[in-house]
Amino acid sequence: MASRTRRAAGLPLRTRLLAAALTRARGPIDDLDAARLARLRSGDLPTVPPFTWVTGAVPRDLTVGGDGFTARDGVTVPVRTYRPSTARAGDALPVLVWFHGGGWMLGDAKGYDPLCAHLAHACDVVVLSVDYRRSPEHRAPKAVLDCVDAVRWATTEAGRLGIRAHDLGVAGDSAGGNLAAVVSAVVRDEGGARIRHQALLYPATDATMSQPSVRENADAAVLTRRDMQVYLGAYLGTGPAALAATDPLVSPLHAPDHRGLPPTLVQTADLDPLRDDGRAYAQALERAGVPVRLTNYRRMPHGYASFPHLTAAGRQARDELVDWVTDHTRVG
Repeated sequence: MASRTRRAAGLPLRTRLLAAALTRARGPIDDLDAARLARLRSGDLPTVPPFTWVTGAVPRDLTVGGDGFTARDGVTVPVRTYRPSTARAGDALPVLVWFHGGGWMLGDAKGYDPLCAHLAHACDVVVLSVDYRRSPEHRAPKAVLDCVDAVRWATTEAGRLGIRAHDLGVAGDSAGGNLAAVVSAVVRDEGGARIRHQALLYPATDATMSQPSVRENADAAVLTRRDMQVYLGAYLGTGPAALAATDPLVSPLHAPDHRGLPPTLVQTADLDPLRDDGRAYAQALERAGVPVRLTNYRRMPHGYASFPHLTAAGRQARDELVDWVTDHTRVG
């Protein structure tokens, strides 16, 4: 109990209150029936005040649409698209492929409208947010394969999508950060696209759950060690077909070679069990000669990118992400 009190005390009061409200609204995830799982997957907040005071508003000069691609197994995977309305007709823009968080089990693309729309508007890029298939219905590596296929689709359909295939980045938060890191490694090894940069927000990189912060922040706000166990259990599954926790398709930290990966931004939250996952991955990239920037945001909980206006450094973290994408985007 003392540990929980110390970790909670590190959060600003308004962040603590929001975290408590989110936890109550979500409820326990140990035993989700189909109806509650569906509700949690589509629990999108309204895009009007007072909600936007927390999440940020969707800019007006933006076109939000829908698209999709056929995955390697023939299933159509939806993609939510964000395009700056200020772009001239026929202009091909840089593209950022976004993978949402949610423990590979919850979340959806629409729930990330405020963040993805902000990135499209502020960075002058097209954002493609992938509604990859989730667990427990679809075990690892199905989500990875969907995300790899999404990047290759974006490259081959660049003309129709109005994007520049040579100017493609990937990004994601939490489980989405895990997917972005794994996708970058798969595409590096197998080809089919070129990824110029990646941004990983509090990514899960080590499914062994052996990093020190998993113990230190076991009872943290928003994400706990028990939550991690549930998410990973659903994602990996059991039986002879289940991937090991150290498989590089699950744990990019355990990949045998990190050389040749794209320049990488890693953001971590200090009061997060995944903090050291991000730090360890950034250190592995640095040892491999990959240009990397690691920023740890003090007094911040997991998931801060989804409520930037109610955390101590939420706007600073968002500005850093915008600067990263903009700085690694070609002009013209």
